[in-house]
Amino acid sequence: MNIASLLQQAAAAAAGAQQYPAAALYVVATPIGNLADLTLRAIQVLVQADAVACEDTRVSAALLRHLGLDKPLLAVHEHNEASAAQGVLARLAQGQRVAYVSDAGTPAISDPGAVLVAAVRAAGHRVMPIPGASSAVTALSAAGDTRTSGFNFVGFLPSKGAERKAALQALAAQPQAQVLFEAPHRVQTLAAELAQVVPQRLLSCCRELTKQFESIHTLPAAEFPAWLAEDAQRLRGEFVLVLHAAPPAAVEADEDAMPPEAERALRTLLAELPLKQAVSLAATLSGAPRNALYQRALALKAEG
Repeated sequence: MNIASLLQQAAAAAAGAQQYPAAALYVVATPIGNLADLTLRAIQVLVQADAVACEDTRVSAALLRHLGLDKPLLAVHEHNEASAAQGVLARLAQGQRVAYVSDAGTPAISDPGAVLVAAVRAAGHRVMPIPGASSAVTALSAAGDTRTSGFNFVGFLPSKGAERKAALQALAAQPQAQVLFEAPHRVQTLAAELAQVVPQRLLSCCRELTKQFESIHTLPAAEFPAWLAEDAQRLRGEFVLVLHAAPPAAVEADEDAMPPEAERALRTLLAELPLKQAVSLAATLSGAPRNALYQRALALKAEG
């Protein structure tokens, strides 16, 4: 008996007795590198599906072959998601089960899927999440950040210009952990930027998660560029970066103090927004007291 048959039998034994409503979209998390991370419930959903909508039909075809499955594939990616959703809706209206998968990980998290899900819900059909691998959560679990009580998912930063600069300033102002994605050809640029804006914050560099050459290394952001430059192999693969929560001294200031991150965010926002709006957004981003931010904003306006 081959591996595909064994997987289908195991999936049926573990999840076959569950309910799989018709006329529903199943949002299925797929492995981020290691095929063994596909859940038995996800396999059973793919067995039951009448069609599979996917980010890239070539990637999903390979996954289905691994499972011994042959299903109609519907291309639903970032360039056609709104129009392609109509084809999925037509199938759901016929009572079909449609699974949606991105190339890796959980759909609609820095991947296509959110537009499709919204369209399906708006049409009155059910959306069934099938949880599994997520590179953001995987990286956080191995970062060992003992300070944070939550995290902010950033994903990929804007590629350039004022939008990127504003995103980096906002990142520096956030006291909780931040999760970023980066491609290998841009990681050195991001490393230099993080070393400049948050030099003392700890950073966990997670590369090729769940794959054969997985590596996880934690160091101050100021040391990140030099560490990357020491070995060309460190520039290969896909990156998930966890910027650890700010040290207590930066977030437990007294009411009248102004953390440097909050000051930077406030100055940036005041240059573009009315005072009250800038203060409100700076308070949300930095966690600094609104009253202190308001008084500081007045002082900055007075300085001209």
